[in-house]
Amino acid sequence: MSNKNIDWNNLGFGYIKTDKRYVSNYKNGAWDHGVLSGDDMITMSECACVLQYAQTCFEGLKAYTTEDGRIVCFRPDLNAARMADSCRRMKMPVFPEERFVEAIVETVRANKDWVPPYGTGASLYLRPYMFGSDAIIGVKPANEFQFRVFATPVGPYFKGGVKPLTLRISDFDRAAPKGTGHIKAGLNYAMSLYAIVDAHEQGYDENVYLDSATRTNIEETGGANIIFITKDGKLVTPKSETILPSITKRSLLQVAKDYLGMEVEEREVALSEISEFAECGLCGTAAVISPVGKIVDHGKEICFPSGMSDMGPYTLKLYNTLRDIQLGRIEAPAGWIKEIN
Repeated sequence: MSNKNIDWNNLGFGYIKTDKRYVSNYKNGAWDHGVLSGDDMITMSECACVLQYAQTCFEGLKAYTTEDGRIVCFRPDLNAARMADSCRRMKMPVFPEERFVEAIVETVRANKDWVPPYGTGASLYLRPYMFGSDAIIGVKPANEFQFRVFATPVGPYFKGGVKPLTLRISDFDRAAPKGTGHIKAGLNYAMSLYAIVDAHEQGYDENVYLDSATRTNIEETGGANIIFITKDGKLVTPKSETILPSITKRSLLQVAKDYLGMEVEEREVALSEISEFAECGLCGTAAVISPVGKIVDHGKEICFPSGMSDMGPYTLKLYNTLRDIQLGRIEAPAGWIKEIN
């Protein structure tokens, strides 16, 4: 049980410095043993590769207190594998996947007093990341790197309840064919900042990006994968080589099949067909599922029958089932829950 003097029930979704973070450095072709540090500041050259050429990638996951009082993480092995893929694509040294999971465990264990109590809706958000740290002036990969994991307690993504979102079809492209859309590189998020600020200024919650080759198929938003529910209860999600493989989406697909008996389909989803779906949602670590009530395509409103007040019935079942698995209310599939003693 946490002993921090925090109003867990009113915690926002932002950064709070915690006690320890994990740090490991790569130099002369090898990773060091790594340490837990109390220092949250990073010192590097003004010419560090990450500052000049954005050679960085990251992950995001959470630790929870379960109903029976255990502290657990959800599928950290998949974050480790995805970060390894990101590193290979970004010409960065892979941090060994087993050590990645160990670093997560060590970071949570060192900050166990910051893990919010069960029933508050809050969790401990974990951010593993890596960057090129030595001075690079020519356009080439760094020679030295730093891998870090910090933790921060966060409240529920939706304060005051879930409200369906209004999205717009973006005129910008998120990722190019053969580009970096399938990895969690910082540069992908940097290029989305102009578009998301513009969307907010225009009264929209997020952008929906189309495939950049034909601009006819739905891909994802700036920070989440998209799922659709057909009128007969089938879960459909876009498939593309430029979509980031969401761990939450992967989990929801299995939950739909194995727990709810739903049919699932991963395929190309044309913009022209989305008006035929009954429900829509965005899935990711922060909120699990964010319901979508409406998508606006250059003035044309595509309203989902699930409406603008609540989650649709299938989306709600998916959300509740996955949250029950994460919080230990129902049995998880083998390997999904990493307990931290």
